Amino acid sequence: MNTDTLRTDANFAGQIPELYERLLVPMLFAPYATDIAARAAALGPSRVLETAAGTGALTRAMARTLPAHVEIVATDLNQAMLDRAATTPIERAVTWRQANALQLPFDDASFDIVICQFGAMFFPDKPAAFAQARRVLRPGGALLFNVWDRIEDNEFAGTITDALSRLFPADPPLFMKRTPHGYFDRQAISRDLASAGFDATPRFETVTRRSRASSAREVALAYCQGTPLRNEIESRTGASLDEATSVCAEALAARFGTNALDGKIQAHVVAASR
Repeated sequence: MNTDTLRTDANFAGQIPELYERLLVPMLFAPYATDIAARAAALGPSRVLETAAGTGALTRAMARTLPAHVEIVATDLNQAMLDRAATTPIERAVTWRQANALQLPFDDASFDIVICQFGAMFFPDKPAAFAQARRVLRPGGALLFNVWDRIEDNEFAGTITDALSRLFPADPPLFMKRTPHGYFDRQAISRDLASAGFDATPRFETVTRRSRASSAREVALAYCQGTPLRNEIESRTGASLDEATSVCAEALAARFGTNALDGKIQAHVVAASR
């Protein structure tokens, strides 16, 4: 993947943060946030660092789940996402900070858990990001993160990618397959963690949930305009962003119906001990 593609895939700006929070969080991220926050609580931490926090879906779940004495520090590379996160009420104090997961601005051995929800796929150098997580973990601490499984096991994303491939056959927008659903191989993840210095064998668990939305249009809008897929669509000729969104809505309606959509989503939860 070239540098321009990496930059575009990680560009959550403009209207994306608002649509992401309003549509994608309840559709995709909230169920997994509840799951991974409960896993974090079971480890009994006193200080937790979240990387790639986005608009705060996991941050809010941890605020609800972790005991009041636990300190939560939430970071993201994109200030626009943190700005949106900070506008949503949260039940306790959280430290929000812009930070690059590849260059964490924290002391060695200063957190009990480093946690990341659906962010590892976006790290341009995954072993370097994992090494930074290991550096800031205390001995006995844990890196806990989740990643989407292959696109074939995530039905809305697969349907939209197929529809866009038909609309732009010469240069299909493959953001969803390339990045969100491009880091699912357990052996590759294990190798990256080992390269980062995690000696113990990581633990994997596959978690399947259902993604629900009120309409096909809502799903198409969420994916096409509330993610960096928008950047790929807008860079192409032959169809506008709104036209591409409508084509995707039609494909979703043909497969799942026009209203009350219900599709499979699947992810891996990974835990690595310091």
